[in-house]
Amino acid sequence: MSHVEKKLHDFVSLIDPSDNQIFNMTSQEAEERIASGDPQKVREIEGSFAIVHKSGQQVYLARSIGRPMRYFMAKQVSGPLLIVAERIDEIHDYLKKLGFADQFRPDYTRMVPAHYLVRLDVIGCPDPNPQFNRYFEPKRNTLDADLDAIGERYISALNKECRKWLQTIPDNEPIGVMFSGGIDSGSVFLSLYHQMLELGMNPSRLKAFTMAVGDAADADQAFRFLDQLNLSIFLEVIEAEQSELDYKETIRVIEDYKQRDVEAATMGLTLLKKIRDKYPDWQWLADGDGGDENMKSYPIEDNPELTIRSVLNNPLLYHEGWGVDKMKHSLTYSGGQSRGHIRTYAPAKKYGFKGFSPYTLPNVIEVSEGIPFIQLTDWKHEELYALKGDVVQRGVKAVTGFDMPVFPKRRFQHGAITDEGFSELFPDNEMTYRNYFRSLYAR
Repeated sequence: MSHVEKKLHDFVSLIDPSDNQIFNMTSQEAEERIASGDPQKVREIEGSFAIVHKSGQQVYLARSIGRPMRYFMAKQVSGPLLIVAERIDEIHDYLKKLGFADQFRPDYTRMVPAHYLVRLDVIGCPDPNPQFNRYFEPKRNTLDADLDAIGERYISALNKECRKWLQTIPDNEPIGVMFSGGIDSGSVFLSLYHQMLELGMNPSRLKAFTMAVGDAADADQAFRFLDQLNLSIFLEVIEAEQSELDYKETIRVIEDYKQRDVEAATMGLTLLKKIRDKYPDWQWLADGDGGDENMKSYPIEDNPELTIRSVLNNPLLYHEGWGVDKMKHSLTYSGGQSRGHIRTYAPAKKYGFKGFSPYTLPNVIEVSEGIPFIQLTDWKHEELYALKGDVVQRGVKAVTGFDMPVFPKRRFQHGAITDEGFSELFPDNEMTYRNYFRSLYAR
């Protein structure tokens, strides 16, 4: 539960700095970079963060993909009141305490888009529009079309971020990975295992958690992945009943209604609850979220708004959506994984875990944006879909020495439960999810 960290007559921050994972500087030094108003200085911050700073009438906000931050401008008799928090319900609850609940609507809250330094002027009605200055602007197509070199560069970046994270964890703490045996969670597991050995850490602290609802496919895939590498001792399959999965609870937790995110988060929420029940003191969990976005590995055919040309021609499309200057950009949610990562962050936060998604970090994304996708795929869907496995497999071999198994792509929500169970659990109409979310704040 958030607490009031900063409070002034016209500004309240409910953002807890201790939830940031900053690898290369103190929290104060990171905030000073935000306060400078200089995007280049913000880019110097390594890790996952959401930081807000107020100076006079100006408020600066910046976040990475890995942590949400949103704001709401309320009206007092004395003037405006800017409330900054992680969650919609935190803002609502705070307004109720002030007696301002009648001003609230969830779609009046605004998400700070990832990778931007946002400036707000708290000067009163009419409230001026925020100013957006990008602090992360990776160059595209900087790498040669050499799959071995690309793979080594990409997985080296992943390993460096994993190493930094491991060095922040106390030596006696166990470390888990949300694991399906897929390319993303598999490469994260192997990177962490490799780095633990490199750092002289005890690898028995590491565990791969896989969820199975009934005769689900991921449990078998996870075992085959690790068994081929003689690492199956690290696997723990967490079994759950279909009755324990509730998409309505998920919507309350993630405060969003996007169908695929609700499906994935429902599985994650149940897995995390089961881990928490079994291991009351476990804190540290990593995952592979962001790997699909980096390698543009989503089925284009599933989204009628996309073509392979829009995917390959628009930088950071899967990370940020269409962009803050486009009509399709959601002010309430932002877009792409800047919006969608809540599917991973919020369930972990609910159950008291400190999550880590290394593929979402700018130093890793920067390498992936340098890949010459058009040259490597020649605008062919199947070439694009096969590219991730090829690149990551080569990179894992070069960096860790492991011959990583690669299985056909399958979404988390499809691998953790049977097809029949999935169809029974999830309505196949996004309006069902949207309407339920709206009902949470109906008056």
